[in-house]
Amino acid sequence: MSKGLDHSLFLSPFTWRYASIKMREIFSEEHKRRVLRSIWIALAQAHQQAGLVTQEQVDDLIAHQYDIDIDRASEIEREIHHDLMAEIKTYAEQCPIGGSIIHLGATSMDVLDNMDVMRQKEAFSLIISLVEEILLALKKQMEKHKETLCMAFTHIQPAEPTTLGYRFAQIAQDLLDDLEDLRRISSQLKGKGLKGAVGTGASYSALLEDNEMSSLELERLVMEKLDLEPFVAATQVYPRKQDWRVASVLAGLSATINTFALDMRVMQSPPFGEWSEPFGKKQVGSSAMPFKRNPINSEKINSLARFVKAQVDVLWDNASLMILERTLDDSANRRVVIPEIFLATEEILTTTLRLVQEMNIHTYAIERNVESYGVFAASERLLMHLGKQGANRQTMHEVIREHSLKAWSEVQQGKSNNLSTYLAEDPRILEYLTEKEILSLLSVDGYTGDASYKTDQMIEAIQKAVSKR
Repeated sequence: MSKGLDHSLFLSPFTWRYASIKMREIFSEEHKRRVLRSIWIALAQAHQQAGLVTQEQVDDLIAHQYDIDIDRASEIEREIHHDLMAEIKTYAEQCPIGGSIIHLGATSMDVLDNMDVMRQKEAFSLIISLVEEILLALKKQMEKHKETLCMAFTHIQPAEPTTLGYRFAQIAQDLLDDLEDLRRISSQLKGKGLKGAVGTGASYSALLEDNEMSSLELERLVMEKLDLEPFVAATQVYPRKQDWRVASVLAGLSATINTFALDMRVMQSPPFGEWSEPFGKKQVGSSAMPFKRNPINSEKINSLARFVKAQVDVLWDNASLMILERTLDDSANRRVVIPEIFLATEEILTTTLRLVQEMNIHTYAIERNVESYGVFAASERLLMHLGKQGANRQTMHEVIREHSLKAWSEVQQGKSNNLSTYLAEDPRILEYLTEKEILSLLSVDGYTGDASYKTDQMIEAIQKAVSKR
């Protein structure tokens, strides 16, 4: 994975440990410069339509679009201390015919801001595809386990029975909302357009003075070539609130996955023991304790989700603290935050997909917990039926409570749960119901309400949402 990297210098974990090659390529310097050059070419093509430059000059730019030379650009940047101008000069050196027309009429953010959004749209495509895959994996688990009885826990304490499929449906429901938000934000992303130094487009108007083409028409031509809608109003930069919206939707998605991963960690703990992460034959759980099987993937998800959430605050500051037409105090952190929030989110999703597809479901532990705690919940049904038979509700509540406390104490000591026996033999209850009726009411089978039906509804919702692919 790390072959060819210089490990004598700091490398971000996103360089070699986290995220896919494809996502790293999107936010690579090479791809960034290729996108920048595509914008300069689109601008030159519009200039050619306006009669400002020749086709030969445009063709020269196209011919050298992929001749990226970061070493040369870095050398120039060390002299002039301006990264975009360094790339312009590098490109111009490669284009003896068209080099002089690169960036004509533009300001730096006319290309940099549009480039940022174009890469974000590419990144969103990968994120959305992964969310769809996770939903389909959850759908399979829901179909398989929609009738699998298990204990539900509130306050991390045994509550009432539910089904495993319905538990997965809770995560799927939030994930479907996230998918809708991701699609919406991605489709609504806008570029700065071509608006010059303070957003008025004055430089383009001056360039096109006495020309049949207006600055607005020039912007339209360029942005259509880039397949990017521009903001109507912008300053030197596009509104930085868009970055905050991007971060917010990724943080919201991470929150959904964070919940699943936290539940996985709880369920892998031996006192629960119902789920566990996949564990390789040669995988090492602990350097000190050879027997350990720690939920390292879920813990990684929780760790990276915190990181994603923290970036929202940075981009909120960028949006709210921008002064007048533009200050540069967002530039340095955006170089880090925007790529890494996508890289981290993708790593969260790829890890989650593997967990959902390969997670272990331990039916013995599920059945053990139902046997130990399910009858306590079913006593609620017994109480309701006693009321229907004319028993005093308050009196029966006290009877059931007395037996429940005794049975709970025994369960806590590792003994079997004898609550059914205690209640079925109590003469105060036998006045209203037979022993057979009591035992039937105390069975947890079928005491899951509409869980299976609602799980089926979520399965259908997933199928409908993902069929839009």
